[in-house]
Amino acid sequence: MIDPRQQLLAAVCGIGLLVTIIELVRRRRLKEEYSVLWIAAGVTILVVGLNYGLLERITAFIGAGLTSSTLFFFGIFFVLALCLQFSVKISRLEMQLKNLAQELAIAHARPASIPEE
Repeated sequence: MIDPRQQLLAAVCGIGLLVTIIELVRRRRLKEEYSVLWIAAGVTILVVGLNYGLLERITAFIGAGLTSSTLFFFGIFFVLALCLQFSVKISRLEMQLKNLAQELAIAHARPASIPEE
């Protein structure tokens, strides 16, 4: 059985994370495309924190020995998902930068038009 203080802490952390994410998006300090994973993390923390039985069932389903192992597993999975999202974004930006540099080089390589006299 889980201690009610732990449930309260998980609920406060989940709600706090959700409120922080929404506020960052509202102030345009976090783009919507990045907020999806963070909102999912906040909702998951809230749901699992309030329903310990769900965490125990997930632990049994994946075959982990302890609920803490399940939490660490999903924490690592979340970090990997963030790394993948950022890698995709960096790859896209790198390609855009290369294309822009090529276009700029082509524009500078064109001979300047000679004014007519």
